[in-house]
Amino acid sequence: MSQSFYPPQRTLMGPGPSDVPARVLGALARPTLGHLDPLFVGLMDDIKALLQYAFRTDNALTLPVSAPGSAGMEACFVNLVSPGDKVIVCRNGVFGGRMQENVERCGATAVMVEDDWGQPVSIDKVAEAFAEHPDASLLAFVHAETSTGVRSDAAALCALAREHGALSIVDTVTSLGGIELDVDGWGADAVYSGTQKCLSCVPGISPVTFSPRAVERINGREHKVQSWFLDMQLVMGYWGANTKRAYHHTAPVNAMYALHESLVMLQEEGLEAAWARHARNHAALVAGLEAMGLSMAVAEAHRLPQLNAVNIPEGVDDAAVRSALLNEFDLEIGAGLGALAGKTWRVGLMGHSSRERNLVSCLTALESVLGSQGAAIRTGAALPAAKAVLAG
Repeated sequence: MSQSFYPPQRTLMGPGPSDVPARVLGALARPTLGHLDPLFVGLMDDIKALLQYAFRTDNALTLPVSAPGSAGMEACFVNLVSPGDKVIVCRNGVFGGRMQENVERCGATAVMVEDDWGQPVSIDKVAEAFAEHPDASLLAFVHAETSTGVRSDAAALCALAREHGALSIVDTVTSLGGIELDVDGWGADAVYSGTQKCLSCVPGISPVTFSPRAVERINGREHKVQSWFLDMQLVMGYWGANTKRAYHHTAPVNAMYALHESLVMLQEEGLEAAWARHARNHAALVAGLEAMGLSMAVAEAHRLPQLNAVNIPEGVDDAAVRSALLNEFDLEIGAGLGALAGKTWRVGLMGHSSRERNLVSCLTALESVLGSQGAAIRTGAALPAAKAVLAG
């Protein structure tokens, strides 16, 4: 007979989910309201305003999709891409490949701009793609590539799309709340994210925002959106402001409580302060890792502070290290994906996971496990180096 499940208390320092603070977990336990209850409708309006703050946008079409980040991605593509369209897709990791999948499933053509894993999207290559394909109507790229720990220049890429009369679709799943993101300032048109990364909310919700140009394209579609559930013209009947809410689906009410609480916490800290905290803790982690004798997989200019790709030392068993960290220290870090599988670890410093306590735990545990494997590391050097950075 099955019994209730009581998970252990892990420290989550992988590529997501991140640690969920007690305030957010507590919000989940509040009494469930009906999804059309006037009090819940009022909460929906506040969630929308808080998402606009987090995205730095005044877009009216800003809402949390009741599904994980992959659904937010699909919502952007199915609403903006029609059969026969041509879309320039940038791939420098796993998630650019998922964008290609979405384009092709919409019956459109994906013009691929390829960059090496561990490198940012090349602005010059994208410019060449627009020159070769002037009929391309969209540009899709990942701002913060979770599979590699690389940041691309979203402002320049969005400007390039506008220069060529194209809309931009931007993956900010790992960037929202962790590094600078300025939807209106950059002129981004369709942006999607996730709740389980730098927002430190529970997984399962995808914030999205669409510019007025994107809304115009949605309203001018000649074909129905291929997904009924993700059709923004239908969803806005439920999430639209200053309208009588029309039933579309039953929102995950308690998960929305959690999202609201996480966004309130972000607003209390302040966006710039949150970005600075992620940057400071990243610098301390890197100092500790390098003092230990490890190296980073991404050039300093393009590193994500919230997702750190670390080169695995020669002769070290990747899976054995991660297993020991989990089983002996209740600490989760991530494996490399795709071309970087077995070559890198992905150490997350996202949201509530980005704090000094976690830094100390990670460096201490990693030094212990690597030492037990006989890795050629410098013991006793990591913590002093990290704390020196934190002390300023």
